[in-house]
Amino acid sequence: MTAPTRTQRKPVVLLRPVPGTSVIHELWAGTKLLAVAGIGVLLTFYPGWVPIAFVAVLVLVVARLAHIPRGTLPSIPVWLWILLALGALTATFAGGTPVIDVGSMQIGLGGLFNFLRVTALSIVLLGLGAMVSWTTNVSDIAPAVATLGRPLRMLRIPVDDWAVTIALALRAFPMLIDEFRTLYAARRLRPKERAETFRARRRQRVADMIDLLAAAITAALRRADEMGDAITARGGAGQISAAPSRPEKRDWVASAILVVVCGTALALELTILGTSLPRR
Repeated sequence: MTAPTRTQRKPVVLLRPVPGTSVIHELWAGTKLLAVAGIGVLLTFYPGWVPIAFVAVLVLVVARLAHIPRGTLPSIPVWLWILLALGALTATFAGGTPVIDVGSMQIGLGGLFNFLRVTALSIVLLGLGAMVSWTTNVSDIAPAVATLGRPLRMLRIPVDDWAVTIALALRAFPMLIDEFRTLYAARRLRPKERAETFRARRRQRVADMIDLLAAAITAALRRADEMGDAITARGGAGQISAAPSRPEKRDWVASAILVVVCGTALALELTILGTSLPRR
């Protein structure tokens, strides 16, 4: 009999656009950044069910328009489901309205509903960031940030330097993740001597961790040196944020749609469907 094959978990893929083109891919990067900032402000001050539902529907519609395949979504590990179940169980003990009768007991579901609302808010924000990551080229971020921060130049704020720093960080992040995964896989393939005592096993783990950190730092420095040479060969760091970047007609249309959606969600939250937040 053959041993059952273990299903390989799909990793989280961020800061890499999904191949293909769509109306969402063609939007200006600054429009997407402003959309994320505006939705973040809305959900910060009004984290109710109505704004969360509106933003969730918006994320699903954007994913549909951007042709994001289901295979892009990462696999959720079992331990995360266990943590969510424990969190929901402990939040139920907080009680609060509404209250349901279970036999001779009264159970308040206020804490559970608050936990579910915070969980839904986190999922929506993660989905919003993932949409920007999957539909935006990293090279378009720096020129967009430089264009959005142009008014700050009057205050002698180094906007271009900030834009270059953000661009380099976004470029290096996925590259370093792949490098660390390769180092970790190579480390696991190396033969290990079985330690007999607990103290020896602890020393072995500490030594393995130190070796892995030293290898990761060396790989990061090597990658940084290679990136510096590539930037110098292409004209310096100033060329990263010097590319022309400005909104077009479709960006204004998308911004208007976003304003309508957020305004409608806010109006319903404050009037008809919304519920007031609990006061402490």
